[in-house]
Amino acid sequence: MAKSRKGGRWTLILLAATLLLPVLEVACARFITPPITPLMVLRRIAAGFSNKHPRRILYEWIPLRETPPAFLKDVWIAEDERFFKHNGFDFKEIERDIKIAEKKGKPAWGASTITQQCARSTFLWEGRSWVRKGLEAYYTALMEAFLPKRRIFELYVNVIEMGDGVYGVRAASKHHFGASPANLTREQTALLAAMLPNPRQWDPRRPEGALVKREQRVLREAGSVHFPIELLR
Repeated sequence: MAKSRKGGRWTLILLAATLLLPVLEVACARFITPPITPLMVLRRIAAGFSNKHPRRILYEWIPLRETPPAFLKDVWIAEDERFFKHNGFDFKEIERDIKIAEKKGKPAWGASTITQQCARSTFLWEGRSWVRKGLEAYYTALMEAFLPKRRIFELYVNVIEMGDGVYGVRAASKHHFGASPANLTREQTALLAAMLPNPRQWDPRRPEGALVKREQRVLREAGSVHFPIELLR
């Protein structure tokens, strides 16, 4: 009986720690620039185990105020045009994704918002397990509760994967185009935003196929939609 109570106590302690650690992580992320993320570490470890020479991590932080407005707008168009309207979960897109999945006869995983992608890139890892998706949902809810939209967007454009070993717009600009973010052309910002769904396979230096189609859509919409950049000031 005593052993049972002790086991139950440790279970509660472990559960409390599991729930509180993400709260502390998100609270710290409001004020502290992440020096590295779990995904960066896991990618480098995986490169070593696959007999590849581990690529050094290319990651340079850039304040949101120094990020080109054109890139911010392109990301918003390409990834989540309802970012400023939802609480981290875009149920309209989730419903749409479910319908498409039903037609194709495949499981629906739901459309990821910028907040969800940011949660995954900052605190978690890639994968389609329900455990990872559950943690992603928890972190997403915490981020929307504790972080302003401006900070979420700032984290996102800095830690998002943008190539093999490349993270964030500053590192991506230098790696792919040999330029600082401020010196990117209009087409280059659109290409960087368009590559986000498949950053390790699509090459913005040699765009083709689906990447070109996404870039063209971003540029086309950029000329006709209003980006509420004032909400990021």
